[in-house]
Amino acid sequence: MPSPEPSPAFPRGMALLVAGAFFMEILDATIIAPAIPAIAASFSVAAVDVNVAISAYLVTVAVLIPASGWMADRFGIRPVFIAAIAVFTLASVGCALSGSLPMLVATRVLQGVGGAMMVPVGRLAVLRYSAKSDLVRAIAVLTWPALAAPVVAPVLGGAIATLGSWRWIFVVNIPIGLIGLLLAFKLIRGGPAPTRRSFDWRGLLLLGAGITAALVAVEHVRGSGTSWGLVGSGAVAATVCLAVAVWHLRRTASPLVELAVLKVRTLRITVSGGSLYRLVISAVPFLLPLLFQLEFGWSAFTAGLMVAALFLGNLVIKPITTPLMRRFGIKRVLLVNAVLSVGWFGMLATLHADMPIAVIGMLLFVSGALRSIGFTAYNSLAFADVDGEALTHANTLNAAVQELAAGLGIAIGALLLTVLGSYAWAFAALGALLALTIVETLRLPGDAGAHVSGAR
Repeated sequence: MPSPEPSPAFPRGMALLVAGAFFMEILDATIIAPAIPAIAASFSVAAVDVNVAISAYLVTVAVLIPASGWMADRFGIRPVFIAAIAVFTLASVGCALSGSLPMLVATRVLQGVGGAMMVPVGRLAVLRYSAKSDLVRAIAVLTWPALAAPVVAPVLGGAIATLGSWRWIFVVNIPIGLIGLLLAFKLIRGGPAPTRRSFDWRGLLLLGAGITAALVAVEHVRGSGTSWGLVGSGAVAATVCLAVAVWHLRRTASPLVELAVLKVRTLRITVSGGSLYRLVISAVPFLLPLLFQLEFGWSAFTAGLMVAALFLGNLVIKPITTPLMRRFGIKRVLLVNAVLSVGWFGMLATLHADMPIAVIGMLLFVSGALRSIGFTAYNSLAFADVDGEALTHANTLNAAVQELAAGLGIAIGALLLTVLGSYAWAFAALGALLALTIVETLRLPGDAGAHVSGAR
């Protein structure tokens, strides 16, 4: 009898390298927040205006995520991943050398280009070269950066901004990127795939233009002195481009994102309600460092240390989230979590400088725990009823929309703070927005996602 084909060995080195790249990307997306006042002082701009440097990065990643799979098939996993690390590292040099806010935003966009290609393509490489029996192991390795990086980022960013220059936040990426580049040449595998699938450049340009116009419109709203002509032009351009993009995506043979998957109710509600949830929640780690430094007078390091309590709550509660869904069901968990989260935004609105630090830390820890439960429940629900080939399209659409929501959430947080003129009112308004997710959750059937959560 012929000997059986040997099972592929688990690509440990490649998995660790991709996990490291994922860690660097998440770190870079969040580490800048405690340094915002220092960056603003360096460029002589208002601190709240620096939010665009974070939003631009996340929005760029969101727009380009759908292109990553096509590029990996067209040019090969290995060259695309290597090019992505190189672009990310070069962009980090540009960020460190930026002499103005527009230059910093431009180089952050370039970082987003590298990040959008680096992590999805690297994840594809690990999953493609792992045996079926190693998939759980591979996913576990690729998941830990998303849990650890947000805890480390605010502390590290605050320490760098306090002890040195904010520019060192980006300088630290350079040696890491160079090491990653050398390891990528040795560890990453994967050539071009035999595919004739064309790329939807028109869809990419329409979506990119529409989202950029919307971001420009939001960024130029001010409490006083708003250039309404610019804001109105941006809003009109965004509406037209996005409407044409939807029309195009529904009619083209190979769309950038497949909107037909939204016919699945659980995915559709995850994309709508889940994106609004992420939008609101993502504004909190942006607003808190500003509150602690500009209102409370804390150092960047102290502010970053306190924000880490938020993500520590996210990390600590994680092992309990699956048993919660198994015991009570996804719909009930989402409903209770939304109600508690809305109430907790009311608690955040009461934060003041004379409040004991232990109380502030407790409020942030619980807020992070609620955040984790909501994210886990929505992520579990997203693909519960999606099967076959639609899974790839659903994954791409959901990933892009979630990144976009995070980027827009920071912009909305800055807008609310600018217009309302108070952190308390900004948190209260975010709580009101979060309450809208309850409407979508009520539309779910009682047993939604039961077969993936194990609920009875």
